[in-house]
Amino acid sequence: MPGTLYVLPVPLSDGDPGEALPWPVLQIARGVQYVLAENARSARAFLKAAGHPGPMHQIRIVEIGHEPEPARADLWLDPLRQGLTDAALVSECGCPGIADPGAAVVARAHQIGLRVRPLVGPSAICLAIMASGMNGQRFRFLGYLPQDSGALSDSLRQVERDAQQGETQIFIETPYRTERLFQAILARCSDSTQLGLALDPGGPAETTMTRRIGQWRALPPTDRPALKRRPAVFLLYADEPTRPRRQ
Repeated sequence: MPGTLYVLPVPLSDGDPGEALPWPVLQIARGVQYVLAENARSARAFLKAAGHPGPMHQIRIVEIGHEPEPARADLWLDPLRQGLTDAALVSECGCPGIADPGAAVVARAHQIGLRVRPLVGPSAICLAIMASGMNGQRFRFLGYLPQDSGALSDSLRQVERDAQQGETQIFIETPYRTERLFQAILARCSDSTQLGLALDPGGPAETTMTRRIGQWRALPPTDRPALKRRPAVFLLYADEPTRPRRQ
């Protein structure tokens, strides 16, 4: 019988995985012998923290990288196809395939007839929409917005227009650029548009704040949350017509 590909979530921050993951996830993590990992080093650290009883050097961990090559998926999945083992697919944190590598491996597993079993775990995107108070029935995840200043301005205008249609717009940025993106949003979006900031989602310092852009602008800098080098999820939503902000 072919093996199963478990899509295994990983905590979003350092700490005891037992406090962030359900028991079935911990059971799989503690018994797995074959792992397809975005990063081998972080996968070993996760398995050890989760309480895997075996020596780490005896667990076969294949690093598939940040952008897995679809052409190599057959090689990675061959032990499952032969029925030799199950496998766990893990990213560095969060849920594989959701703003993280893994979708190409899962797609190939379906094509060759393997069973794919996702397990429940933390997702920064889901936590952000849950805590934002914005529309959770209609939302869109955009990934990263452009870095070029002109392209970013154009993108934010389009994102805000889409938000005016009653659809929450969700996007992310690397920790060292969160402050820059925050300032760009304040400079380009309308006063009445809502901006949600989910900082350190899933971590001990987790903070989520939703304010209208005009309210964010009115806050003294000392009353705004510190953004520098903090993981962040941004959310935009317009529950009433907005007028374009003059540049």
